[in-house]
Amino acid sequence: MFSVLKDLGWFFRREKRRYTIGLFVLIIAGIIELLPPRLLGSAIDEIVRGSITAGSLIKYIAMIIALLLIIYWITYIWMRNLFGGSNLVERLLRSRFMNHLLTMTPSFFERNRTGDLMARATNDIRAVSVTVGFGMLTLVDSTIFFAVVLFAMGFLVSWKLTLAAVLPLPLIAVAMVIYGKAIHDRYTLAQDAFGDMNDQVLESVSGVRVIRAYVQERLDEKRFAAITDDVYRKNMAVARVDSFFEPTIRFCVGLSYIIGLTYGIYLVLRNQITLGDLVSFNMYLGMIVWPMFAIGELINVMQRGGASLERIDETLNAVPDVQDVANPVAVSDPGLIEFNNVTFRYPSSTIDNLTGVSLSLSKGETLGVVGRTGSGKSTLLKQLLHEYPTGTGSILISGVPIQNIALDRLHGWMGYVPQEQILFSKTVRENIQFGLVNASDDKILEAISTAAFRSDLETLESGLDTLVGERGVSLSGGQKQRVSLSRAFIAEPEILVLDDALSAVDARTEARIVDNIRSQRAGKTTLISTHRLSAVEHADQIVVLDNGRIIERGTHTELLGLNGWYREQYERQQVEDNLG
Repeated sequence: MFSVLKDLGWFFRREKRRYTIGLFVLIIAGIIELLPPRLLGSAIDEIVRGSITAGSLIKYIAMIIALLLIIYWITYIWMRNLFGGSNLVERLLRSRFMNHLLTMTPSFFERNRTGDLMARATNDIRAVSVTVGFGMLTLVDSTIFFAVVLFAMGFLVSWKLTLAAVLPLPLIAVAMVIYGKAIHDRYTLAQDAFGDMNDQVLESVSGVRVIRAYVQERLDEKRFAAITDDVYRKNMAVARVDSFFEPTIRFCVGLSYIIGLTYGIYLVLRNQITLGDLVSFNMYLGMIVWPMFAIGELINVMQRGGASLERIDETLNAVPDVQDVANPVAVSDPGLIEFNNVTFRYPSSTIDNLTGVSLSLSKGETLGVVGRTGSGKSTLLKQLLHEYPTGTGSILISGVPIQNIALDRLHGWMGYVPQEQILFSKTVRENIQFGLVNASDDKILEAISTAAFRSDLETLESGLDTLVGERGVSLSGGQKQRVSLSRAFIAEPEILVLDDALSAVDARTEARIVDNIRSQRAGKTTLISTHRLSAVEHADQIVVLDNGRIIERGTHTELLGLNGWYREQYERQQVEDNLG
């Protein structure tokens, strides 16, 4: 049960001053809280004996008020430290979690659903923070404060009465062990179900247009209702066990009160304790109620925190498929790019996605990659990003194997525009500045002109300050592509990778963009994959892929002379363009 505290040892060591002060003051507060009942008991004994005076009564009242003010102040100190630590660990874990996600490779996100990762970054981290704050409070109150109150009851009143009153406590210990294991198992299942629900919400919201287009609203409602019902059932399973804690403790506390009152009256009648002692004892017994409840809360919080920390650690302990080598080779400038007999297979694939690919591309040249759907065009381009472990063969940049180049260095050379454009829920300006932080408006407009987006920008309500919506929902497909292109152009990358990034624009706009690329990227390397062959007519080299193999290569003129797939596809597209 307490393994969660051991696993969080790094945080407690880091914040040892905060927790040393907080826990020490908490213990002092508990000790001071024992004094008012004792003072009240003494005052009652003086009243019974008839020796109370106005002066002594004022003294008792003043002492109790002074103690209450002291308790008020030190309670503020321990709450600020303990619950401040709770907020701090939440911030640290959430930052660590997010930073870790940013280092993970695509295969990790193929294995883990977005909704579940969101659940771990929110609910699970929150449960751990509760363990660090409220959990530490219940740990101290259910152990040290409990022991201090028992000590006061035994030494300041009567050990015999104390021993009799705590007879029901073993029942609490047995019940807590049983309930604690059930809470851990059921809470883990409930959190997994919450992750499933998050994932369904994300899919439904992002795909709402498709759902409406196919009139699937009712089916999606039923699907979501089934998932929420599953979440409800699993959380109710947790609540059913959780609901046993308080009744069990109340039952045991009630037994303690009955025993304490009955046996206490007997001892008063036998003159073994005074009436004031019995009043003090009952006040102490009232004070011990919270530590008894704290035992239940402690089990509950620790089990939930432990289950959540296991889920968080599962993600944090995941190792990216691709990591920097211990001693990366320093390459100042990306020159010749070489693929030497490269064979590659995705981790989730059962067949080779690239087979025996060999090509070379000098600095400043343009490579066109074409082929039918599923031929491996995107896979070939992604090899330069080094997002997956390299297969057999070698990929060299300036004569250095790509896996020996620092990832930050490698990605710093790249400007990448994928098939599926990803825009952030910000303005057009902010999305483009993602390629060059704090770029001036003049620089942004230059990139926009290169992407042939200038005329479209003028039609947007707020120009550069237009919010594009989630994933660019307020823009058309062609507009999203050109904002993405602008983001890549503004970075002026040494290597520009366009993965079918012109598919949503018309032929005339495509021609303008291609002309701008040719004129503005002189001396820099460009790789373009496309279905529309007109986008790569100007390329220094074009390769045709089929089933991951290069079946044709050469310039546009040379490929037309081969009378193969390229010529056939080119003539078909020319006919389509003329008919259009």
